[in-house]
Order: sequence, then structure tokens, then C-alpha cells
Amino acid sequence: MAPPPSRSPVAGGFPIALGAILGTVGGLVAGQPTIGFLAGLAIGAALALLIYLRDR
Repeated sequence: MAPPPSRSPVAGGFPIALGAILGTVGGLVAGQPTIGFLAGLAIGAALALLIYLRDR
């Protein structure tokens, strides 16, 4: 019996980093960089969680 093919896990860190960067830029435009950073981080973390659950 052959072993199952190996699968590479999907990277979920990219949405976290991208969300933090884009949130900061959006927050700078709105005059609230900290809130933008936190919102972007939360959205990125939620996307990373969805990627993790889908890949599991």
C-alpha cells in the first residue's frame, strides 16, 4: 500500500501581514492609524483562521 501524497500546508501569515499594512495605510488616510492597524490585523487574523480551517 502506497503512502498518501504529501500536501504542503497553505500559508496563513500573509493575510495577517497584508491586513496590518493595509489597515495602517487606511487608518493614516482617515487620521486613525492605530485603529486602522488593529482593524486590519483583526480582518487578517480572521482570514488566516478561515484558511487554516479550510486546509485542515
